[in-house]
Amino acid sequence: MARKIIAQNRKARHEYFIDEVLEAGIALSGTEVKSLRAGRASIAESYATEINGEMYLTGANIQEYEKGNRFNHPPVRNRKLLLRRREINKIIGKLKTKGVTLIPLALYFNERGRAKLELGLARGKKQYDKRESIKQRDWDRRKARVLRGDA
Repeated sequence: MARKIIAQNRKARHEYFIDEVLEAGIALSGTEVKSLRAGRASIAESYATEINGEMYLTGANIQEYEKGNRFNHPPVRNRKLLLRRREINKIIGKLKTKGVTLIPLALYFNERGRAKLELGLARGKKQYDKRESIKQRDWDRRKARVLRGDA
């Protein structure tokens, strides 16, 4: 059984160079999990930050559960990321480097049904880097087409 992707940050790989990919658990309330199972989440404008020595996901939007009534959660709030102390210290050390940020790449349920967040340590791309990436992708497509004989 493969992982079930809930939300992806599709622009992340276009906007940033991803240096390292990490996996983190995420602390959620009951209605948040039900809303995620319904696929009602967005991580496009979110990022991870360090608050008092712990990592938090900031700006992620998990919509309210339709049948949650008074037990519902606020859609946008800081959510604690579940990482080991050694991983947190390593990430904090790398975040101190100028131009490095921690962005979510995907939110998914793993094989055991646990909500996980795929994070990327990223550096921002300049406009010319983005154009170069597009050129390289187009060239790879053309090359594959020629090798297949579809030209």
